[in-house]
Amino acid sequence: MFLFKKIVSAFLLPIPIGLFLLLLSFLYLMFNSYKKAKVFLFLAICWFFLFSFQPFANALLKPLENTYDTLLETPKVEYVLVLGSEHRSDDDLSITSQVKGIAINRLVEGIRHYKNLENAKLIVSGYGGFDKNSHAFMQEKLAISLGVNPADIIRLDTPKDTQEEAVETKKIIADKKVILVTSAFHMKRAVLLFEKEGLNIIPSPTNHLSYKATSLSSYIEASNIRKSEMAIHEYLGLIYSYLRNEI
Repeated sequence: MFLFKKIVSAFLLPIPIGLFLLLLSFLYLMFNSYKKAKVFLFLAICWFFLFSFQPFANALLKPLENTYDTLLETPKVEYVLVLGSEHRSDDDLSITSQVKGIAINRLVEGIRHYKNLENAKLIVSGYGGFDKNSHAFMQEKLAISLGVNPADIIRLDTPKDTQEEAVETKKIIADKKVILVTSAFHMKRAVLLFEKEGLNIIPSPTNHLSYKATSLSSYIEASNIRKSEMAIHEYLGLIYSYLRNEI
C-alpha cells in the first residue's frame, strides 16, 4: 500500500500531468488531428505557466504554511522530534551533502530547541528506502557533528511515513509533551496525524517557502513548480489520510 500510494501520488503532480498533455498533443499531431493537437498544446503551455508562476505557487502553499505560527521561544519539554525527509548516502561526500536541504533545515530547527533545554532528548526519524542507511541514522550523524550529545539522541529507523512516525513516537513519550519539528507546508497534516494518535504536541514549523521573491526571474521559474508540487502532495496526503481515517 505504501509503494502504491507513492507511485499514484507521483503521477498526480504538475510535471507528469503537463507531460501527459504534451503527449496527447503530439499523438493528435501524428494522426493529423491538428485542431485537437493545438488544444492540448495550449492546455500544456497554460498548465506549466500556471504552476511555475510565483503568486499561484505561493497561493497553494500559504494555507498550509500559515496554519501554525513559528515557535520562536522554546517551551519546557523533555522531547524534540524532527520528522524525516531525504538523504543519499555517499561516503565520498560530507554529511551536509548527503542529507538534503529540507532535512537539514528541519534538524537545525530541532537542535535550536534542544540546545535551549536541559536534559532533553532529540528524536530523529525515517527509514532508508533503497538507501543502505536509514534517514534517522543520517540525521543522528549530522546532529552529532553539530554538537548534540549522542546519548541524547533517539532514533526511529523504521517509520516510512508520518503516520508511522506518530505511532512509534507514542511508544516512547506516551502522554508527555513533545516539540514537533517539520516543514511548514507539512505541519498541518503532521499535527492531525499525531493528534489522532493521542500525542501531546507543540508544533514548530520551519522551512517556510511561500514568500515573495522580488527578482524578475523569480516570477516564472522551476522552483515555483517545485513549491506547487509540495503543496499538491500535501493536499493529496490530507485526502488520503482522511479517507483512511488517520486524521
